[in-house]
Amino acid sequence: MGTRHRGSIEEINALNAFIKLQRAAESVSVRVHAVLPEGLTVTQFGVLEALHHIGPLCQSELAEKLLKSGGNLTLVVDNLEKAGYVMRERDPADRRFVVVKLTPKGEAFISALFPKVVANVTREMRALSGTELSDFGRLCKKVGLPG
Repeated sequence: MGTRHRGSIEEINALNAFIKLQRAAESVSVRVHAVLPEGLTVTQFGVLEALHHIGPLCQSELAEKLLKSGGNLTLVVDNLEKAGYVMRERDPADRRFVVVKLTPKGEAFISALFPKVVANVTREMRALSGTELSDFGRLCKKVGLPG
């Protein structure tokens, strides 16, 4: 479904492309994240994945990487901590910073879950050829840059 906006051709084309981008992103995200266990949010998965691949991070760094507000991320980390997947520690070099790190339980959990998500992403992206994937990635990056 395209826009019903009656504006310039530039506005209509931009809105139609945006609608397609949003619908595609939501549709793919739902299918990719279908393997997440009940009760684990996409943002919680993002935190676990970032810590798994990058290592311990300050909450502000996590929020920036996940494009989330600090307040939202505090709640997400609180819930992951209650589940036993992460722990917070004061940075010994600068006690003003709180570092979030995976617990052994969290590391085992994300290590088992991540391959399932990768398999879903790979399956979803098979709709595109290798060249199309490269072009798609480049275009998404171009649109996603602030400007």
